[in-house]
Amino acid sequence: MSDYGLHHGTGSPPTALVVEDHGHIAFLLEQMMLREGFDVDMATDGKQAAEYIARRDPVGIVVLDVMLPYQDGFEVLRLIRAHSDWRRVPVIMLSARTQEGDVVRALNAGANDYVCKPYKPAELLARIKRAYREAHDAVAV
Repeated sequence: MSDYGLHHGTGSPPTALVVEDHGHIAFLLEQMMLREGFDVDMATDGKQAAEYIARRDPVGIVVLDVMLPYQDGFEVLRLIRAHSDWRRVPVIMLSARTQEGDVVRALNAGANDYVCKPYKPAELLARIKRAYREAHDAVAV
């Protein structure tokens, strides 16, 4: 297991919330992030994600699919950015929607990054780690 500076001296791994409704993709994301040193919590739809955000302490990073049942990724992102404890949590959005307008909408709504499916696992992981480090290095300063 590598940790790429994810622990910041706390001794415990950072938690990632992965919100993905396709089981196979969710499993692959979970395994990829576990190998990199994250604890991973999963939500399979926007309603589960919203309940998690309302009831839990902020996580280290959120990987959020755009097209979800009940509430889409944009609605979940709005909840995160409106929540006083969660608003600084980095969010990487994943989507099969590759139109420039979708990417711009996500970034304007507060996403830290937007990755199109099918994604390249190594590139996605590099983007996740960069967003996590940038967010947490800024807090540590």
